Amino acid sequence: MLVARKRSQRGNCCGTALAATYGDGPRSRIYCAPSGRGSQDKTPSGRQAGVAELVDAPDSKSGFREEVRVRFSLPAPHFLTTDDADRDGLRKLMRTMKYCSRCGATVSLGVPADDTRERWICDQCDTVHYQNPLIVVGCVATKDDRVLLCKRAIEPRYGHWTVPAGFMELGESLAEGAARETLEEACAEIEIGHMFASIDVIDAGQVHVFFIGRLLGGYGAGDESLETALFHKDEIPWEDLAFRSGKFALEKYFEDRGRNNGVHTHEIRHIRY
Repeated sequence: MLVARKRSQRGNCCGTALAATYGDGPRSRIYCAPSGRGSQDKTPSGRQAGVAELVDAPDSKSGFREEVRVRFSLPAPHFLTTDDADRDGLRKLMRTMKYCSRCGATVSLGVPADDTRERWICDQCDTVHYQNPLIVVGCVATKDDRVLLCKRAIEPRYGHWTVPAGFMELGESLAEGAARETLEEACAEIEIGHMFASIDVIDAGQVHVFFIGRLLGGYGAGDESLETALFHKDEIPWEDLAFRSGKFALEKYFEDRGRNNGVHTHEIRHIRY
């Protein structure tokens, strides 16, 4: 049984300079200077820190069985090559960089040797900064045939309802991340079950993975939630859900009726709420 235990709260992002590590919790962070503060905040090497943007995301039952079966309901994926890749489209997905996190020098877009895609490459030390999709983990937690939802207290989608979910952290498994996010957003301890949904959110550069879970006790509103509540299927505010990935997960959960029918897959290419 996997159970997340509540720990001390962490402070909000303060925009401290790149390469400076802060935080009194078990997970430290590295922050970049926001716009307008670059002249004050420096990296340890004395160079001005780059500007970074943090984009938030939905962040991020019976049938408890260990095996995972994947069911592909979509056509076979189309893999990009250098001939058919939309370079401008790929650039839009890349997070902007100005400075190398290794030496502090400037970076430029280029195609490294033995590669086929543009990457940020340091102009001085030649470090290649790879950017890959981020993983969001969530849980459809239930009690007495009702599912637990949170009303968001942060943007995007402030005031809308969502399945507890958020970005996966270093040092944890997918299941551990889903349990932690449920604890942080809904103050709820859960027993994690099987993974049942995986959604590719292409234009956000993210993969959203959902588990089922069973509430072990009470629940409440965490720092990122205005309120939390349990809903029967016909009580869920379907038109007021924050994200399409969460809606897909809820639909497939009720379709499975708690049984382990493998992993449902879905693809979202154009972000709209």
